[in-house]
Amino acid sequence: MKRVTLIKGDGIGPEISEAVVKIIQAAGVEIDWDVQTAGADVAETEGSPLPQRVIDSVKANKVALKSPVTTPIGKGFRSVNVQLRKELDLYSNLRPCYNLPGIKTRYDNVDIVVVRENTEDLYAGIERQIDEDAAESIKRITRFASERIAEFAFDYAVKNNRKEVCVVTKANICKLSDGLFLDSARNIAQKYPQISFREILVDNCCMQLVQNPNQFDVLLLPNLYGDIVSDLCAGLIGGLGIALGANIGKDYAVFEPVHGSAPDIAGQNKANPTAMLMSAIEMLNYIDEREAGERIRKALFATLEANIKTADIGGNVGCKEFTEALISRL
Repeated sequence: MKRVTLIKGDGIGPEISEAVVKIIQAAGVEIDWDVQTAGADVAETEGSPLPQRVIDSVKANKVALKSPVTTPIGKGFRSVNVQLRKELDLYSNLRPCYNLPGIKTRYDNVDIVVVRENTEDLYAGIERQIDEDAAESIKRITRFASERIAEFAFDYAVKNNRKEVCVVTKANICKLSDGLFLDSARNIAQKYPQISFREILVDNCCMQLVQNPNQFDVLLLPNLYGDIVSDLCAGLIGGLGIALGANIGKDYAVFEPVHGSAPDIAGQNKANPTAMLMSAIEMLNYIDEREAGERIRKALFATLEANIKTADIGGNVGCKEFTEALISRL
């Protein structure tokens, strides 16, 4: 029996965690869940939103399924997600974005994989207050981190029969930092002649994504651009409620939905567990439970095709009803 850390988070986190655990159990997968809590409530009782026990649990089990954790805006504690990625060196953020059945979107046949460097750049939060009227953030990019995320993107492309990797930067302005990321991607691309390679500036990429997203295959981005562009791609397929995410490093992997903790609807049976479930399916693939993962995916698609959806994607059922409908289709 595989032991996996389950980080329940806060807001709607406990609800969607419970739903996904029920679905995985109904699919016949035996997992020994090492349940951990994190977030604002934990910070009040234990002095930290991410106690050391949570990190120790992931290190012991190697794999975690995590639900959203609230991050205060402009004040309070730093992001639990950022801290986890740093502590566990989860250098790759993988976000496949593709259309799901029964969800109306502006575009059909979207199938984009966003590969985002996950440990440095402006998103690392290295900043200081100069005086009461000025602050600065440091954009740090290294060849080591840039080359290993490029290697991850090209390896993923080869293993998953993708055709192209497109590196996204602002190297025309950030000539040293983004220039280094671009140069690293160019160097790694030479090792993969079977995969097409192209370059695009991030502002042009955003415009092209909303005009013709079908032209893109695998996108390779530094941390901050990757965070923004992956949410844009989620919008192309129906929103954050269905967007999956995976944080993968050399030794550990944490799978989590892209969306936030939505405290305004917590405990009201309004949450959509789809993104958490999609992330869990990726986790099942990672731990070699591919057959069960595919059965759950088919049951999810059948549920959506039957027009059984939560309110955020145009339906009228609650989280519990959606979960029960999906389980009945397993």
